[in-house]
Amino acid sequence: MVALGAVIAILLGFALFYGLKGKKKSIDSSMKSSENRTCKSDSGRSTDIIIVGAGVAGSALAYTLGKDGRRVHVIERDLRQPDRIVGELLQPGGYLKLVELDCVSDIDAQNVYGYALYKDGKSTKLSYPLGSFNSNVAGRSFHHGRFVQRMREKAASLPNVRMEQGRVTSLLERNGTIKGVEYKTKTGEKHTAYAPLTVVCDGCCSNLRRNLCNPKVEIPSCFVGLALENCKLPFANHGHVVLAEPSPILFYPISSTEIRCLVDIPGQKVPSVSNGEMAQYLKTVIAPQIPHELQTAFISATEKGNMRTMPNRSMPAAPYPTPGALLMGDAFNMRHPLTGGGMTVALSDVILLRDLLRPLHSLDNAYSLCKYFESFYTLRKPVASTINTLAGALHKVFSASSDPAREEMRQACFDYLRLGGVFSSGPISILSGLNPRPLSLVLHFFAVAVYGVGRILIPFPSPKRLWIGARLISDASGIIFPIIKAEGITQMFFPVAVPAYYRAPPVKWPMGRAARGTARHEHVSVRHEARHGTHVGRAGSRILGTRALKHGTIRDGPKHGTRKSTVH
Repeated sequence: MVALGAVIAILLGFALFYGLKGKKKSIDSSMKSSENRTCKSDSGRSTDIIIVGAGVAGSALAYTLGKDGRRVHVIERDLRQPDRIVGELLQPGGYLKLVELDCVSDIDAQNVYGYALYKDGKSTKLSYPLGSFNSNVAGRSFHHGRFVQRMREKAASLPNVRMEQGRVTSLLERNGTIKGVEYKTKTGEKHTAYAPLTVVCDGCCSNLRRNLCNPKVEIPSCFVGLALENCKLPFANHGHVVLAEPSPILFYPISSTEIRCLVDIPGQKVPSVSNGEMAQYLKTVIAPQIPHELQTAFISATEKGNMRTMPNRSMPAAPYPTPGALLMGDAFNMRHPLTGGGMTVALSDVILLRDLLRPLHSLDNAYSLCKYFESFYTLRKPVASTINTLAGALHKVFSASSDPAREEMRQACFDYLRLGGVFSSGPISILSGLNPRPLSLVLHFFAVAVYGVGRILIPFPSPKRLWIGARLISDASGIIFPIIKAEGITQMFFPVAVPAYYRAPPVKWPMGRAARGTARHEHVSVRHEARHGTHVGRAGSRILGTRALKHGTIRDGPKHGTRKSTVH
């Protein structure tokens, strides 16, 4: 009995010991969790980063930051599937950045391998230079809404990403620092949310960007969109661009049974859809200029009356560095959608921001973080500005003109691309986002101009031809240099000359040797890739070395005295 009692006593002692130890762990864990939840919304949730908008940029950012362990709160004005006529063509460069997200499956996405260019009954096929990439690397075209919903589902599937429908009405500011947002839920209730960092990417019609940048929005033209059915493109799995009058016409597949047609109309005024003017314009002016294989389906789509119009906006990035906030996506930077480069720029920015945030131990020092993010604005420039400049320049070159010099430039561009070899692969690699280098763009652009002058002067360089040739060079300069100036010459061509290029992560907390080495390696890698015109490797989104850092705690949300930066 004594032996049995001893055994029971020993067992009870072990049970009591481990019970108390487990209880201590539970208490410690609870305290640690309480300490980590220092930035809270009025719903009691803790958040590292607030993302305003769940479009392409917002959803992709939420997913990649969520996978890195950040606690993300996404507020989107409308979580229903969007219905748009742009944002449907993702270039191969953008696809490489999307490989990690894998959001182009199960939405009937179509592979795109290049473009077909038409002018005056002649055509040429321009293929993406994909020889050195994996076989699955290509452009993708799809319904924009299906694509965005897939992105949102991926982001919302992470336990530390909270996706909420609501309309952000203002940024909450205290002492010059953005502390969070005020928003209305879909039921009309007002709420506030706080976080050390608020990323605003609420689209081209953003109501918040005027506080964070200098929004110089231009509208050079409008798109009229139709969906063609029961027809096939002359060149399968290729986008088609018709150099028509007065502006280009685009065709590309958006599903296995539908082809999107976008008719560019110069200026901000378009024929009325309601009174039949638009249908008449499309039938009489546009239909005769498109490939005959598409004319029947085009006229049928026109007669159905399911036409939609949208303005094509352009806005260079001109940020106001603001502690606690950052702009991204179309809210921050827009270009003409002719080249389909918008999503490539947005996803490139997402990858860059992710890589810049990875070495950070804490997000609590808003002013240090703001200085650090100046490197984001510099590092993104070579890629973003190249794609922006190409979009603006091509739209002007491809549009018809009564000026003989401009018309010669248009014809020279078509003939230059028809030469093949480096004359087509060079420009198409820039357009595809596979080689977004500013210097390559400028060299090819003026090579087209010089080629055009040569066509004019041969065989007899008369005074009139000399004059037109001089005008052509002058017009080419007048097209591209203002765009480059708006983008920023130094940041675009010489980012290493900008002090922010070398800005190091604001490491506040003590770090071990391994952690410091990882942070230094990641920051240098980001600079190297920005300098060479890419933020990702050929296999997809670049995965940095083993992370030696873990997220620390962040300081308390704002106390009384916070004021709202309201926008109207």
